[in-house]
Amino acid sequence: MKEKFIRFMSGRYGIDSFGKFTLIAAVAAIILSGWFDGLMFSALTVFAWACVVYSYFRMFSRNVYKRAAENQKWLNKTYKIRAWFSRQKSSASQRKVYHIYKCPSCRQKIRIPKGKGKIEVRCPKCSTTFIKNS
Repeated sequence: MKEKFIRFMSGRYGIDSFGKFTLIAAVAAIILSGWFDGLMFSALTVFAWACVVYSYFRMFSRNVYKRAAENQKWLNKTYKIRAWFSRQKSSASQRKVYHIYKCPSCRQKIRIPKGKGKIEVRCPKCSTTFIKNS
């Protein structure tokens, strides 16, 4: 059965980040439609099914170049949001080992290792010195 599926998917596009987004949007619409009744329920349900159908259409498509172009357009439009989350994740992981201070004069972020006591910090950008606990 696995070999048949592999043969079936050969030459088809598969899943990408835009496809994942459409499936997540469909699940969110289905969950929201459970909370609402009436016209909102039917609109969210139709939207959810449209997202699922479009996502599967993209997955089984043989027009790989067009699907890749759609995904690239999606990635370009969401770049700033994804970069912001990446910076937040990186900053959170660095806070375990480092204190992050801002220079009082130029507001440059400076990373100081934890556990060194009271130290004098020199800003690499403007050369201002200030004292902080690490």
